[in-house]
Amino acid sequence: MKALRYICLSGLILSATAFTACEDDDEYFESDAQKKAIVVEKVFLENAESKTPDRDITGTFARVGQLIRLEGSGFYGMKKVYINGYDTYFNRAYVSDNSMLVSINKNTPIVDAEPAERNKIRLVKDNAEFTFDNLVIRAASPSVTKVSCTLPMPGETVVVYGENLQEVSKVTLPGGVEIADGIVSDNETGEWFSFVMPEGVTEGGNVSFEGANGIGKTPAYFNFTQGLVLNFDGVGVHRSWGGKDDDGNIKAGASMIFSSDLVQDPAGSGRGLCVPIVPQRLLDEGGISSGKPRATECWTAGNDEATDDWSRFFSVIPAETSTNEIGFQFDIYCPEEWSGTGYIELCVINNFNYAGIGSDDDREQNMSAYCVPWIEDGAVVPFKNDGWQTVTIPFSNILAEGKRPSESNTFGGLFEKTFQDLVDARNAASNRNFGMGFVNTDFTYAGVEIESAQFTGPSIYVDNWRIVPIKSEIVSDYPEDDED
Repeated sequence: MKALRYICLSGLILSATAFTACEDDDEYFESDAQKKAIVVEKVFLENAESKTPDRDITGTFARVGQLIRLEGSGFYGMKKVYINGYDTYFNRAYVSDNSMLVSINKNTPIVDAEPAERNKIRLVKDNAEFTFDNLVIRAASPSVTKVSCTLPMPGETVVVYGENLQEVSKVTLPGGVEIADGIVSDNETGEWFSFVMPEGVTEGGNVSFEGANGIGKTPAYFNFTQGLVLNFDGVGVHRSWGGKDDDGNIKAGASMIFSSDLVQDPAGSGRGLCVPIVPQRLLDEGGISSGKPRATECWTAGNDEATDDWSRFFSVIPAETSTNEIGFQFDIYCPEEWSGTGYIELCVINNFNYAGIGSDDDREQNMSAYCVPWIEDGAVVPFKNDGWQTVTIPFSNILAEGKRPSESNTFGGLFEKTFQDLVDARNAASNRNFGMGFVNTDFTYAGVEIESAQFTGPSIYVDNWRIVPIKSEIVSDYPEDDED
């Protein structure tokens, strides 16, 4: 049936072309055609790749860039088509008296269309006009690029970034918690919307939302406490070793981060304990000297601790999940500007020297990654945030052979491995501790060359190390087309 419908649609277009070609050009503009009343009865979405290539969408919606077919009478002789007030090109070759094809231009205004013209198709001839108002015109489907904080506390503002996010009117959090009030949208560019995290959200997963351009979803990483590796408040085990004298006192300059270095949430949001990635004791000693690797290091417990076997996450992230679809997240809080020197290194196993970007840590096993939040798009931009912010690092490039680009903010180069492969590689390592630390070496990142300097602050805090699903999701307008 699908093939037959498509053949019929093609025949309609061809017959319209042949019909028009056989007419004298002047006949299109003759008074009989120009005064005949225009009537639109139905609108169809034309998509040869769909299971329904000629889909009746009357009373529903169409998106910019889509091809629609108007069905009715009086179309022959059409001079102008306005969609949301936009003067829309159409090809006369595809116009007959009862049907015409129009592609909705990508420049068609949506939320900024004049109210009297929004969601209207106006058809104009010399002596006839018709306005069809039984079809909503939308931009492309909403998409999400990042979420400001994926593990927020109640009362904190969450910002969702992406495209086509205008006029968001409803947000549904994991577990079905709905938000309809207090949503703020960037209706001019559609690049973000925000909401306030309510009480009582206990499940993790997607945030879904409804706006001017339909339904959208974030990846399933929101409130994903099921993937916590270490939160310094009872989930996972933080361990330290060395760096103390015989009396148990911490030695000057000790790189290891101890439990005594942890602090209560300095943002006052109630997160509990977190890690100052450069402990206050080191700042009090004058900070971190330039050119210094392994300035600090914070580790999970390692081989003898069951929580360091990441197979415990297989119940929430299946073992066969591609590494393209999982990532590592942590939260960062930096209340004062940070730029010019220093960065964070993450180590998936404890076989590295925290030597930093461009070192041997980039080679061989390729199980390290870096966070340099004060370099954006090839430029130094001081980093500061007013509240906790989530950093997401994909696992998509892990375990590759050879050296990965140090400019990359992702792991190694593995595109066809699974979560099982990652877990197996960790469990086979001589030390399967996961670690994070501060490095203050010279480096080149995203094309920017940095000569390190003495680091004397600011204070930088991290918390909530976790494994999360990161697969992007676009909600299909017609889910049946995605079925086998």
